[in-house]
Amino acid sequence: MPRIREGFKGERIAVLPVFLIEELKRDYLGKELYITDIGYYPHAGFHYCERTDAEANEFVLIYCVEGEGWFELDRKKQTVTANQFFILPEHKAHSYGSSTQNPWSIYWMHFNGEKAAFFSSGFDRPHDIAPAEHSRIKERLGLFEEIYLSISSGYNKNNMLYATTSLFHFLGSMKFIGEYRECRSPKEARPKDVVQLAIHYMQENLNRSIRLKDIAAEVKLSISYFSSLFEEKTGYSPLRYLAYLRIQEACHYLDFTNLKISQISPLVGYEDSFYFSRLFTKTMGMSPSEYKAKKKG
Repeated sequence: MPRIREGFKGERIAVLPVFLIEELKRDYLGKELYITDIGYYPHAGFHYCERTDAEANEFVLIYCVEGEGWFELDRKKQTVTANQFFILPEHKAHSYGSSTQNPWSIYWMHFNGEKAAFFSSGFDRPHDIAPAEHSRIKERLGLFEEIYLSISSGYNKNNMLYATTSLFHFLGSMKFIGEYRECRSPKEARPKDVVQLAIHYMQENLNRSIRLKDIAAEVKLSISYFSSLFEEKTGYSPLRYLAYLRIQEACHYLDFTNLKISQISPLVGYEDSFYFSRLFTKTMGMSPSEYKAKKKG
């Protein structure tokens, strides 16, 4: 079966670096439940993944919203259709893929933690999330988006812990689907603060050589006050946070393009590709080439 190499049109993916996963494992809340990878693949023709016992280091949730696919576990192959989900257990060989005639669109995540087995129990076969009057599917997908945005907005521990609390809710909406459908809560939007505006500015200028004074000027604050405010909220200095965003963007290029390291480096603001490779390795716990070879999704 042909396997796509450059990703799927409209796909999204976020992968946590090793150092942050290890930090979450040591955290009082994070150790209970944490995400390592998360994404969305629309109309993912030729999507296929296979892992051995040793490679299956996390629980894998796949939520099919359109099309069809399949998965194989314990030598049993099962078909997955729209509005169904399943969770593969850790340390068990498995494979899964999309239908070639009717490719699936899936929300997926890899997660683990001391409570992961509880939320996964009984879901090693397809389960329905059928649309109904009070199914709240849109709200559940909105919750998934919050988790994804929390993780993809940068390597901030507070973001990760918020993603963890949201993950409890997301998995709980599946584990206790009847109770979830009977409860509702209002959704409130929050305006962006100066730190969020600064992060947005960083994300829009990852390929440019921007300095601390440029970021502070963008949000109309002094360098010292801005730096103090930013670190208080995120736990990182602005320039360190910017470096993490650049590495995150580099991961995207490695995941979905065939660009060489020397081509990716300037796209994320580093003219020196050797320096970029060293920084990437330090941040992600593996070299760019090792990251590209890692099985995801």
